[in-house]
Formats: sequence, C-alpha cells, structure tokens
Amino acid sequence: MVKNICCIGAGYVGGPTMAVIAEMCPEIKVTVVDVNANRIDAWNSADLDKLPIYEPGLAEVVRAARGRNLFFSTDIENAIDEAEIIFMSVNTPTKNYGKGKGMGADLKYIELSARQIAKVAKTDKIVVEKSTLPVRTAAAIKSILDNTGNGVKFQILSNPEFLAEGTAINDLKNADRVLIGGDQTDEGLAAIEKLTAIYVHWIPRHKIIQTNVWSSELSKLTANAFLAQRISSINSISAICEKSGADVDEVARAIGADSRIGAKFLKTSVGFGGSCFQKDILNLVYICKTLGLPEVADYWEQVILMNDYQKHRFADNIITTLYNTVSGKKIAFLGWAFKKDTNDTRETAAMYVADILMNDLAEITAYDPKVNQEQMYADMDYLHSRTEDENRKLLKADTSPYSACKSAHAIAVLTEWDEFISYDWQRIYDNMMKPAFVFDGRNILDHKKLREIGFKVRAIGK
Repeated sequence: MVKNICCIGAGYVGGPTMAVIAEMCPEIKVTVVDVNANRIDAWNSADLDKLPIYEPGLAEVVRAARGRNLFFSTDIENAIDEAEIIFMSVNTPTKNYGKGKGMGADLKYIELSARQIAKVAKTDKIVVEKSTLPVRTAAAIKSILDNTGNGVKFQILSNPEFLAEGTAINDLKNADRVLIGGDQTDEGLAAIEKLTAIYVHWIPRHKIIQTNVWSSELSKLTANAFLAQRISSINSISAICEKSGADVDEVARAIGADSRIGAKFLKTSVGFGGSCFQKDILNLVYICKTLGLPEVADYWEQVILMNDYQKHRFADNIITTLYNTVSGKKIAFLGWAFKKDTNDTRETAAMYVADILMNDLAEITAYDPKVNQEQMYADMDYLHSRTEDENRKLLKADTSPYSACKSAHAIAVLTEWDEFISYDWQRIYDNMMKPAFVFDGRNILDHKKLREIGFKVRAIGK
C-alpha cells in the first residue's frame, strides 16, 4: 500500500490532479512541490479565491484535503526523499531554440527533474510521467535515473492526463479512462498495479487501461491530435458555409447525428488554443519528420495551418467589414482566456486576433472575467510583434463589459463565457458607435435578437 506520493510541478495538471487524488485517498500523503515560491504561496492561501488556477470545483477539493493529507511546498528534495511514487508534471513547451525549434518538445525541465530525483533518491521509486511527452521519453528518463550511482531501482510509468480545462475536476473524478503504461516485466507490471491501486479508489477498474510505456506516451499525443483535427475540419467547412449560404451549425448538427461521427468537437470557432493541442500536434509532426515520415508530418501539420487560417480569417473579416481599416478604431474584445471556465491564456486565439488588428493600429479594449490586464500584456509581449510600450498603448483591459464596449466600433467575442449571453445588449448597442458590429467568434449569442436591436452581426460559418 502506497502511503506517500509527491508531484513535481504545481501547474494546471499537477495541482488539480493531486488535489483530487488527495481527496479520494485520505490515507495517502500527497505533496505538490514547485520551484516557484509565489505559486506555492498561492496554493497555500487562506483565501481560496486566490488559488493560482481557476477551475470550477477546485477550491472545494482543496478545502477538503489541504492540511489533512494535501500539502504544497518548495522543499522538493524532502518530498522526493519521502515519496514512493513521484509524478513529473512540469512544463514541456515547444522548443524555441536549437534542433527541433518551433516543433519539438523542450524537455529540459523533465531532464532537470529526473536529475534531481536521481540525486536525492535513497530508496526505490516509481517515477510517473504526467506531462505530455514525445514517445520514448521514458527511455531518456530511465537512462538518467539508472546511472545515479546510488543503487536505487526505478520504474518509469506513463500516466498522461486527459482532463480539459474548465471541466478538469469532473474529468478527474469521472474519467472516461485512465491510461497507465510501463515496462512489461515483472517489476514494471508490479509498478503499474501500484498506481492502478490508487485510481481504483474512485475509478472502476475496467476503465483503467494498462499498456506498454510507448503506447501510453503516443496515445496522449494522438488523442489531442484527433480532437484538434475535428475542430480544424469543421472550421474549414465554416469557410465554405460563408461563401455558399449554408449554416455551419446546421451542417454540424446533421453530420453529428451520424453515430459513426458523433456531435462532440464540431463547434465552429475562431480557433483552438490552450497548452495542449498546438504543442502536441507540432510535437507529433516533429516525431514524424525524425522518423522519416514526411507525408504523415504534412497531414498533421495541416491541422495547425487550418487553425492559423481561421484566426487570420476572423481578424481579416473585422478589418474588411470596417471599411478596410481599423486604424484608430476601438474594438472591444469579450473574452481573452482560450476557453470559458479557465484563466489560462496559453495560445489563446484572442492574442493572435489582437496582434493582427493591432498591426493595423486598432485600439483594443478587452474584458475577461478571469484574466487581468497584466496577463494580457504578457501574452502580447510574448509574440514580440511590437515593443512593450506599443502594446500598452494599443491594448487596454477593462473590469466591466459595458465600459469595454462603450464607444466601440465593433465587438469581437473571443471566449464562450456563459455570462456574455445574459448581458443587456440594448444598453451595449446604445453606447456604441454606429453602425454597431458584433463579430461572434464563438457562435454563442442570439444573432436574431441582436439584429432586431440594430446590430450588424458577423458569425463564423453563417
């Protein structure tokens, strides 16, 4: 029976996942560690509204387990030393330097974590890959760990997460499946069973899939690639709909009724974002190229190209509709997070649409219920399209949707927050420049009602 686990990395995966394990397994001590002291302080905050991650239901889970058997700490070495199972949940961004730049996964944090485990460990450990990693990363981790000189035996497991931000707690508690990959040796199978024994506290055993480690690593990349592919596919059809007079929602409903296709991930939008889809597909493309499979690489790269096309097409439509220039015009953004019910802005469509409009000297005022101005500036500075001063001149954040839209020439809906639907749109219309345009990048508003008020509505695929 496992009594002590730790997780290296207190981010969007590590924090919620370990909180749920702690809640469901009160007999196991769960310690989440991170080098970022400010992040750990936020996890330990008495005010649960100040947790570093916004996720529905997360505060309640943390309240139930924190201080009982859930702990957040910067003492990484002590947590590693005590733990029987160590989860690695550190960032694996796309490389922005050297070999594989722009496509391959940057594994430097994985390697640093492995070396720290190797240095500290004095007893046998099970090390679990929780981050999304390229296939055969486990071999690199094992090579580092097996050459420690401490005589410690390690088993490497792959246990990728399949949670979606905004529904992470429900996804963790009611998972479709849990995937655990490991060596198909007696020792490897025993390690798989130890991790399985944790999950069976709340997940039915028939939903726990056990594979070899390589299959597990590749399955995570493949799952995200397939989901992103569906989004890009319906978005490509939205362009045809706009030219032909078809309605993309009607098309999606018709094809989604086919049981062989299904209705999920057929919602057209300005494009997918987040930390997973683009990064993982680029990683898959890079793997294909390194394996000498250029045709397969080209196939998956097209999913990314279509997503980029959709964001550019949306921004270009705003510029064209506003008489081919947005210079000096106020454009109100409703939403900045990459999806509703999260404060995550990684690869958000909003920053790329803003970038295109700001290149045409648009003045953007953005409102998001969970994203502050500092994060918006950090996102724009990350793109390196303009100086920091230029970004701060052209982009402002507002704490009210009504003042954000006041005197705007157009509104762009970039995140599908539920609250946007219930706004007083008559009040918004009365205080906008005329003609008043709404560009619904998420297709969540009542377009008929908006047109009755007087808005000129432009929606994707309609």
